[in-house]
Amino acid sequence: MSGPRDPLSRLKRGARVVAFGNPLYKFTLGGRAPTVLAVVPSDPWPGTVAAGAQMIQGVYRFGGERVQSDEPLWYPAGVGAAWLKAAHSFDWMRDLRAVGGDAGRRHARLLVTSWLDHNSAWDAISWEPEILGTRIANWIGLHDFYCASADDGFRRRVFDSLSRQATHLARVLPGSLSGSAVIAAVKGLIYATLCLPLPDKPLNLVLRILERELPRQLMADGIHVERNPTTHLRVLRHLVDLRAVFRAARAEMPEQVQQAIDRMTPALRFFRHGDGGLALFNGSQEQEPLLIDTVLTQADARGRPLRSAPYGGYERVLAGRALLLLDTGRPPRAPLDRTSHAGPLSFEFSIGRERLIVNCGHHPCDIGAWRRGMAATAAHSTVVVAETNAAEVLEDGGIGRRPENMTCERREIHGATLIEASHDGYRRNFGIIHHRRLYLSDNGEDLRGEDILEGPPERTFTVRFHLHPGVTAALLPDGQGVLLTLPSGATWRLRSGIGRLDIVDSIYLGLGDIPEPTRQITISGITQSGATPVKWALRRDAQPDQDPT
Repeated sequence: MSGPRDPLSRLKRGARVVAFGNPLYKFTLGGRAPTVLAVVPSDPWPGTVAAGAQMIQGVYRFGGERVQSDEPLWYPAGVGAAWLKAAHSFDWMRDLRAVGGDAGRRHARLLVTSWLDHNSAWDAISWEPEILGTRIANWIGLHDFYCASADDGFRRRVFDSLSRQATHLARVLPGSLSGSAVIAAVKGLIYATLCLPLPDKPLNLVLRILERELPRQLMADGIHVERNPTTHLRVLRHLVDLRAVFRAARAEMPEQVQQAIDRMTPALRFFRHGDGGLALFNGSQEQEPLLIDTVLTQADARGRPLRSAPYGGYERVLAGRALLLLDTGRPPRAPLDRTSHAGPLSFEFSIGRERLIVNCGHHPCDIGAWRRGMAATAAHSTVVVAETNAAEVLEDGGIGRRPENMTCERREIHGATLIEASHDGYRRNFGIIHHRRLYLSDNGEDLRGEDILEGPPERTFTVRFHLHPGVTAALLPDGQGVLLTLPSGATWRLRSGIGRLDIVDSIYLGLGDIPEPTRQITISGITQSGATPVKWALRRDAQPDQDPT
């Protein structure tokens, strides 16, 4: 929800405020509202009991911020755009449903009533198309939870508002939306046109938008164009919902929807670690494994995880019980880069269900200091030159200066895998090209790396390996290695004979908005003239017994 970056978009936004903010505009949205749903779509998605219980107690934790109030608040002073987006989207109703019993249902009705009292007219935030589409889909999809058994007065207000919201959404789509936001808005309008018996249904219009967008948003390997695993999960979930509502309405579904589901499902599996959560690249968090399992089950699409995603810009190597994931891609064009991070050639490494090397993650706040810190190159397991980002991180979202060229070559050697990749994100500022070579043995117990900084001398650099909070680290007596112990007791050793090796503080934001303290291993030095190689190795210690995990 950050503001438009170009003057023309800002001008159009101002024109919308003038037109839709006119007090008379709401009267143009009138008409005979339905009183029942023609189709009741299913909603299989799980909620979080703890979050629902907090809301019943008046604690609303959205977008990385906490608001406590005895009365519902829709525009609290001081909150950011992420809190407002989450509050007005109504995704949190599943948390109230998860609580069970009447308490969650009553509180959902209380909040819906309050929203209707304060948002009957157009508002630049609550009626923003992506938020509007998400809210419409949630109100319809969760109808049986909060609305089916309510009194007639409540139901009339809900259906009247749904009718007005859908009418406005049909007028403004697609507007200036791009990427996943288009899919969310389109989903809401399709729900409205199929489930509400409204006159002049704009189904043909919205289907044309959907048919145009899906080929644009999916790359050839099925990775979503925004390159964010969490966004990929969300878009796949939207498409599964759309397929379900088309089937429930016995309406003809664009074939691109099923094709997209079939392609995105293996790509989602690509991003999963052994613990069931997602890798932390480009604004992603782990997400709840139960939600991911539910999405994959509902998708009902075959296909093993991709081995390589060259169009999406990722590599995946599974050897024995070890999993290596590497980011080898450039950020997408603006504004699709709004969650992109400056982490070229960063990697994550896990053993079975235990994460070992990670990136620091993402804060739900999305902008400002959290964006600046979590999107920085130093928050990733890669090389940082002169404490400078390899791409320019814009605090309101997106990437400015970025690598112009990234290369990647993958080879299989007697069951082992060698990946050679490079990026020139430091060429403009420092004249340096970063080359990274990663070799993983066939049994997954030997990961060798070589980082080569090609360019002028006297540039400081740091190779960073962020550790998962469950991992403990201790310097070896010779100072050239670190002993790493996983929660299961399995031990690994990271060694490097070049540069200064240290263990320093780090943070991890894999879930939620509260960072966990953790540690990182750093190898620091100064470049030489020509090429400066930094070799390191991460090997599993010989174990007398089989690792139980």
